[in-house]
Amino acid sequence: MNQQIPQKRPEILAPAGDRERLLAALRYGADAVYLAGARFGMRSAPQNFTETGLREAVRLAHAAGAKVYVTVNILPRNREIDELPPYLELLQDAGADALIAADLGVVSLAKRYAPRCALHVSTQAGVVNYAAARTLYELGASRVVLARELSLEEVAEIRARTPKGLEIECFVHGAMCMSVSGRCLLSNYLTGRDANHGDCAQPCRWKYKLIEEKRPGEEYEIGEGEGGSYILNANDLCMIEHIADLAAAGVDSLKIEGRAKAAYYVAAATNAYRCAADAYQAAGFPADYRPASWMREELDKISHRPYSTGFYFGMSGQNTRFGGYVRDYQVAAMAEGYENGRLLLSQRNHFRRGDILDVLEPGKPPFLLPVEELYNGEGEAIEAAPHPMMKLQIPFTRPLATGSYLRRRTDGQERE
Repeated sequence: MNQQIPQKRPEILAPAGDRERLLAALRYGADAVYLAGARFGMRSAPQNFTETGLREAVRLAHAAGAKVYVTVNILPRNREIDELPPYLELLQDAGADALIAADLGVVSLAKRYAPRCALHVSTQAGVVNYAAARTLYELGASRVVLARELSLEEVAEIRARTPKGLEIECFVHGAMCMSVSGRCLLSNYLTGRDANHGDCAQPCRWKYKLIEEKRPGEEYEIGEGEGGSYILNANDLCMIEHIADLAAAGVDSLKIEGRAKAAYYVAAATNAYRCAADAYQAAGFPADYRPASWMREELDKISHRPYSTGFYFGMSGQNTRFGGYVRDYQVAAMAEGYENGRLLLSQRNHFRRGDILDVLEPGKPPFLLPVEELYNGEGEAIEAAPHPMMKLQIPFTRPLATGSYLRRRTDGQERE
């Protein structure tokens, strides 16, 4: 039953909701990105990619040594099935490395109309056992994205009882859906927005109260707490401290959720997981590996709900105390160049001389940069940077990589 799991660094798979987020993922070390075209993907909120954008995305990723997986993972209705073949042919022609599908009809069509693309079966398919994974492999899948409701023990058993040629991908970071494998009708029922077509309104994040049938107009809190209760609201997932456990279970690809998240989120999360995975490899794949503290701390510097390890170590508890996000940091500026001993920056949020900025560079630990002098784009001394996207200069001893982020701590005031 037990297969020997080869020692290797798992793939870091990052989300790319548009071109800016794609570039962030590539700069900060993604081995592969997953993205969508204008149709047939399970996220309609991001900008996604036009045909021209898809071709450019593949070109940029391949030039950086990364792969591109395109989502075709909606649950299509009859009229959409007839429109899929030319779209699948387009994705193959654009050079997509793999297609991500949830529907068996789409799986069949992908093998017929895009045979050169690898086939990954989406988490929406709800693969929770080795028999389903084997069957999908026999149907042509090269990878299954396992359901998020599995424990590490169950993941390891699926790995042990499936063909070695089948890759295992698991989510390791980001928002968790309260429904099994994301198959939810709540948004459609309450708002008319179909979650299974990528248009979820996230009503699970709303605040609810209970009204008893014989007491109309009397509202009762469901649970306790000053902020009410959020009985459907799940914690965010964070598994960076358990990369060795995931690898030991046979996980080939570590997937970061967040195609609708900002480019900064993509950059910081990708950087943290890539650095942690690289350190795990450099240490010789020890079973007791834990990442450096700064890598875990980086994930507290992005917008997130309270973290948990999901179902990996048993049943997951829902978050009943806090329905919004923690935002303790905001991006102050981005690095665009270096000239005459000064960093050339583009402003993102207000900051001023005297502030201490936290710098995120690709592949490196963060460091603090005191703003002792601040200049506008013309080199004139200024006290503050109040205008979004204005050009700025800060003296510094060396260049920063293009796309580095300079962040400002907000001391926990940015919570919603």
